[in-house]
Amino acid sequence: MTTTSFEDSADYVQSLARGLRVLRAFDRDQPSPSLSQVAESTGLSRAVARRLLLTLQHLGYVGSRGRSFFLTPRVLELGYSYLSSLDLTELAQQSMELLAQRVGESCSMAVLDGSDIVYVLRVPVRRVMSVALGVGARLPAFAASMGRVMLADLSEVELARWLRAQKFRAYTPQTIRTASALKAELRRVREQGYALVVRELEPGLCSIAVPIRAGDGRVVAARNVGMPYSEEAPARAVKQILPALREAQQAIEQAIRRVGWLPHLAMKHAYE
Repeated sequence: MTTTSFEDSADYVQSLARGLRVLRAFDRDQPSPSLSQVAESTGLSRAVARRLLLTLQHLGYVGSRGRSFFLTPRVLELGYSYLSSLDLTELAQQSMELLAQRVGESCSMAVLDGSDIVYVLRVPVRRVMSVALGVGARLPAFAASMGRVMLADLSEVELARWLRAQKFRAYTPQTIRTASALKAELRRVREQGYALVVRELEPGLCSIAVPIRAGDGRVVAARNVGMPYSEEAPARAVKQILPALREAQQAIEQAIRRVGWLPHLAMKHAYE
């Protein structure tokens, strides 16, 4: 059956095809299109494009800011459209691999999506968590080192709004589980420029993370190194791994500035 004949058949779902066409309207050249731009690039009427965009927004795949729309990390659940439009992983891949080789531990990069962090890049060396982590995996931001360095970039008003939507859970006896304790920890993270999480997500895990900033100073992602917990792990993380992690942080931020990359998705607003 040819494409044309299938589109004329009873099995063809036109609304699904149109919705996917709208998602494909977001790309590197047009990361934050307006309604008119979406309608023009898809060949749909403004009324149809508007209904599809509002539906995708309701489902969490699209966000809006003013008259512009943008993809959210939830699109990762459908595939790699979000990664293709973000393009940040291409800039980070090499430095991530070098970092993993240098420290002999697994390295990851994530973005903030509402209450969670979403993994967008991972270079595994060995498995340190009971759950399998890969691109698209989600972890609670409040208890993850990468989540905390991104949350630390929020203003007091933004953080207060974010906290009101949270339900804290004790993953281990060490988990920070109250808003006041988390705010105190985020102040420490902001001052020192990194987050160290020890046995808060899992008893056998220790991780350290730093933020990744775009050229305009906004934190757009985070990068971490995770390792099995031992009594020596926290000290090793700060004294040995953090310097290497910061060198990798500088490398990716320099690459971002060199190519003039700026996020079409303001990550500090992603929870709205």
